[in-house]
Amino acid sequence: MRRDVFQAIADPTRREIINLIAYRSLNLNELADHFDISRPAVSKHVKILSECGLLNISQEGRARYCQPQFHKIKEIAIWAEQYEAFWNKKLDALEKFLDKQSKEK
Repeated sequence: MRRDVFQAIADPTRREIINLIAYRSLNLNELADHFDISRPAVSKHVKILSECGLLNISQEGRARYCQPQFHKIKEIAIWAEQYEAFWNKKLDALEKFLDKQSKEK
C-alpha cells in the first residue's frame, strides 16, 4: 500500500516518533517505552513512517533501530512554508480589523 506522508504525519503518535528519533537513533523497544500503547501498535506506526520514507530501519544484531530521513521531512517543511506568508498576511489583516473594531467601541 502506498502511504501519503501528510496522512502519516497527521497522527500525533507518529509525529512524536519523528521527534524522538530526530535527536538519536532508537531501537523499537526504546521507542515503545515512550508511549502508553502496545509495542505492536508502535511497530505499526513505525512501519507506516518507514513506508512513507520518513524513517529508515536498520538491523544491528537483534535490535532494529529507527533513524529519521531528514530529506523527506525537509520536503514537508518546504511545502508548509509556502502557506506561512499567506496565513501571516491573513492574521495581520484580522489583527488590524479587530484593533479597529475595539477602538470604535
